[in-house]
Amino acid sequence: MPSRADFPGVLELLTHAVESVGGAEREGQVQMADAVGHAIRTGEHLAVQAGTGTGKSLAYLVPAIRHAVEKEATVVVSTATIALQRQLVDRDLPRLAKALKKPLGREPTFAILKGRRNYLCLHRLDGGAPEEPEDQQLFDPFAVSRLGKEVTRLREWSSDTETGDRDELVPGVTDQAWRQVSVTARECLGASRCPIGTDCFAEQARAEAGKADVVVTNHALLAIDALQGYQVLPEHDLVVIDEAHDLVDRVTSVATGELTSGMVSAAARRCGKLVDDEVADQLHEASDGLALILDDLPSGRMDSLPQALTGAVPAVRDAAHRCLTALGKDRKEEVGEATARKLARSLLEEVHDTAVRLLEAFEDDKAHQRDVVWLTGDRFSSNPRPPALKVAPLGVAGLLRERVFNQHTTVLTSATLTLGGTFDTMARQWGLPPGGARVEKSPGTATEKAAPADSDDAEGPKWTGLDVGSPFDHKRNGILYLAKHLPPPGRDGLQPSTMDELAELIEAAGGRTLGLFSSMRAAKQATEEMRERLDMPILCQGDDSTGLLVQKFSEDVRTCLFGTLSLWQGVDVPGPSLQLVVVDRIPFPRPDDPVSSARQRAVEARGGNGFLSVAATHAALLLAQGTGRLHRSVTDRGVVAILDSRLSTARYGGFLRASLPPFWPTTDPKVARDALRRLDAAAPA
Repeated sequence: MPSRADFPGVLELLTHAVESVGGAEREGQVQMADAVGHAIRTGEHLAVQAGTGTGKSLAYLVPAIRHAVEKEATVVVSTATIALQRQLVDRDLPRLAKALKKPLGREPTFAILKGRRNYLCLHRLDGGAPEEPEDQQLFDPFAVSRLGKEVTRLREWSSDTETGDRDELVPGVTDQAWRQVSVTARECLGASRCPIGTDCFAEQARAEAGKADVVVTNHALLAIDALQGYQVLPEHDLVVIDEAHDLVDRVTSVATGELTSGMVSAAARRCGKLVDDEVADQLHEASDGLALILDDLPSGRMDSLPQALTGAVPAVRDAAHRCLTALGKDRKEEVGEATARKLARSLLEEVHDTAVRLLEAFEDDKAHQRDVVWLTGDRFSSNPRPPALKVAPLGVAGLLRERVFNQHTTVLTSATLTLGGTFDTMARQWGLPPGGARVEKSPGTATEKAAPADSDDAEGPKWTGLDVGSPFDHKRNGILYLAKHLPPPGRDGLQPSTMDELAELIEAAGGRTLGLFSSMRAAKQATEEMRERLDMPILCQGDDSTGLLVQKFSEDVRTCLFGTLSLWQGVDVPGPSLQLVVVDRIPFPRPDDPVSSARQRAVEARGGNGFLSVAATHAALLLAQGTGRLHRSVTDRGVVAILDSRLSTARYGGFLRASLPPFWPTTDPKVARDALRRLDAAAPA
């Protein structure tokens, strides 16, 4: 290994890596790699917006690997999606490790680490834990038979797999089947007490991660590491958060608690012979009482604890506490009883802690509440779900600031981080001080505006925002068509004038259309009408698996694909199959969404603009992600058509437009249709 004095610099390593993997160095990639290297040296956090095609994975991996090898440290890379995890572990890191072996003096190592629930538990599979004590009459015979077949398949797979990683099981199994062969961190006996601890897949993954230079994980495990009182990830001094636009939602999801009568009764059954029948019966009674009350309550957000729950939730809390007291501490006992005790305690603690959190959520006034509570459940649908009380944090900024930014140098990156032309919106959600960044920019990007003044007095961690732009020439290759003449969207589905506009645009494009809709109802309405009006294939999300639909869409240039949220962020179709992206309406959160509506109300209670801070920010992020589907390679050309006139006419329209890539704008439908016809005529059939 070279001495520290001779250690190659970041840009030298980047050039070597790009040449070795057969790529071309890009200006934005060089800027980003240099900035990541600077952040590592100074400890100042960095937020980087890097458009698709920049090569941002290499731009952060090269300086991160250099740091890990030089300092003999571990670097954590966190992603939101399995697809990016697989790209990093299966493609980017193996190629990069070989490319950097010579200049670094040794081959860098890497590993992937997920939550314990993602790994097969051999002890549980071996009968070391009881089957989930669920009533078999709750399931039809077919479901019971399918569950048995899936568990049998998992037993067979356990002999073949080297990792026990659920994601490597193809085709997969239901969550119910996987629960029979896995445990949570709370349920695990621990490697020292487990009779199969030496062969544990989760422990092997942790051991591999502990020795690796780069550990690839997900935002959920990053959140668990921050939330729990014990360490989940290996010791590390640098975190790279890719797909950082999704960080807040993923952390919020992990920090959301749930309480159902089924959980309470399952906890009572798990106590089994471990506590006196009288103590367990009190928890059973609390479960029955909770079930009766939840069945009569309406779904939706709770601004105060309903009178009916003021007795039921404390009864659950107190009964769970009595069971925990009766269980006592862990003791020296045979493995089977120790396992049963651990499983009982884990669920009892979850029930007790969630009940406590539900009650505490209503103690503060609206301006200072930390959690939002709501009831879910759809008892009258074709796929009924039992009612569940949920509690989620109104914000995770404090958690991220204290447990992530104050502990580790952090690099956050995504193609979408500047909303309204600034990093400040995302910074507030992350817990970084707005206005405290020195925002650098590349000419021609969406953030091409005066940078805010440096603020050395800003409270909170120091950070820098950098927009390295995109290799795509958005103004030359893309048109943003705003249908200003259409009436604002209503509540009763897509209007006839909107349908006419959609049909004319698709016809002009000759198909080649990705339709992004704000609801499944709208997507299905548009699908049915376009199938009647147009002589071309119209695919709709739900007709088949999303992966197969995207494949069909990409293979036939005349095909259109309509869908909702997962298509806004998950479609990557370069080339002539996608030359028109249509958005039916601004994707504001639903007014009855419990978390966003509570967050909006909390901002207003503190004197802020709740609509801009919450609803408009949510819409801006999705719009930026959705319109980004148009350009997936430097040769892609086309039109983004937004059929919601409010983007042109409403006061908040400027904020939303400033969040989009810098396409050439027009409100003239003829200009958009003519451009689409020219593209259709020039494109290969």
